[in-house]
Amino acid sequence: MLEDKAKDLGRSIGQSNEYKAVKRSSEALNNDREATTILRQMEKIRTDAQSMIDRGEEPTGEMEQQLDALLQQVQGNPAYQAAISAQDNFDKLMLRVNQWIADGIRTGATSQIILG
Repeated sequence: MLEDKAKDLGRSIGQSNEYKAVKRSSEALNNDREATTILRQMEKIRTDAQSMIDRGEEPTGEMEQQLDALLQQVQGNPAYQAAISAQDNFDKLMLRVNQWIADGIRTGATSQIILG
């Protein structure tokens, strides 16, 4: 019973406007060559910095400056902005869903009806 209800909830979330917007904006971002190049560069710097930290070294100030400059570049990209906005809206939906689930759990825990 719980598995079926969870799958129904998943289907409903997958059909939500918020999820559809995340998918569309993610595809658009992946198709934006400029944005993906910048994001890859940022990830490389982050990976290099993490490797340095793992070796007990301090990432350089230049790495931080490069990350800041790349972040400023990508933040001005419309596809990136749309993806961030869509993800934020989806995250808000999921917070509401989790709250509804928590409310349901509290209600179920105090219910006097015993099944079985």
